[in-house]
Amino acid sequence: MQVSKDFYEYMTERTWQLTESWYESLDKSDPTGVYNSQDPKVIQTLKRQNHEFHEQFCVLFKDVGQDTLLNFENWIEQIAKDEEHLQTPIHYILREFFRTQDQYLEIVKDFTREHQNRFSPEEIEFLSELIIQTFSLVISKFAEENYEYSQRRLGAQQEMIKELSSPIILIDEKTGVLPLIGDIDTGRAKYILENTLAECAEKNVEHLFIDLSGVIMVDTMVAHQLFQIIDSLGLIGVKCTLSGIRPEIAQTAVQLGIAFDNISTTSTLAKALNKSRKRIEVKSEDYFRFQAVE
Repeated sequence: MQVSKDFYEYMTERTWQLTESWYESLDKSDPTGVYNSQDPKVIQTLKRQNHEFHEQFCVLFKDVGQDTLLNFENWIEQIAKDEEHLQTPIHYILREFFRTQDQYLEIVKDFTREHQNRFSPEEIEFLSELIIQTFSLVISKFAEENYEYSQRRLGAQQEMIKELSSPIILIDEKTGVLPLIGDIDTGRAKYILENTLAECAEKNVEHLFIDLSGVIMVDTMVAHQLFQIIDSLGLIGVKCTLSGIRPEIAQTAVQLGIAFDNISTTSTLAKALNKSRKRIEVKSEDYFRFQAVE
């Protein structure tokens, strides 16, 4: 179609002008995000990304009928994963998509004025419809990609947080400490159970100190799972000592009918470690005394 080819040439001459005009009119008062950055490198990258969008868009007028999303696939993926854009609220990004769409529709008006009576109203309407349809597809695909990537990254961050929030710290070759901090929900309790068993087996831990002083509250299900951890560790030969049990947790355990008869407990982790150190010293003295008698 001749009108699209002429419009393609008209657009390609104005791509950088579009980018500069867009950036100059940009609302830079947004409290967060890429659009209010004062970093020259970020600004340069932002302009380049905007200009690349125009270059990809122009091609659609040169070859009408091609797969729109295929043409924008790499650009959408790049922006959806861009760290600066990921730190920008999605409604700010969508606002800029629509502002750019308005730029294109204004260019159609300029093109029409400069080519009076050369193209029919239907041909001009075709250009506007192509612009609106293309933006609709690109915006929808971008929002989808951005959401999926954000969810994947959030999942990875949550896994990392889980790993960091339940580490077993070795204090000697056979003894470890598991400091638990923050709220423990059912999901986290399940992870702690699986991770603790695996780490104790991997690190050959024989005595594990579980410190609960940083745990503010647990529900009935979680309290049950915490004591399941102790039972499970006992099955693989790991002795457990609980420290820092808050009254709320103790009350929940009693309500569950959990007995502390076979569980070593202390008020603080420091006392637990001190008792353990003294036992090790006594055993060492007994060993050397036995060797001397021999």
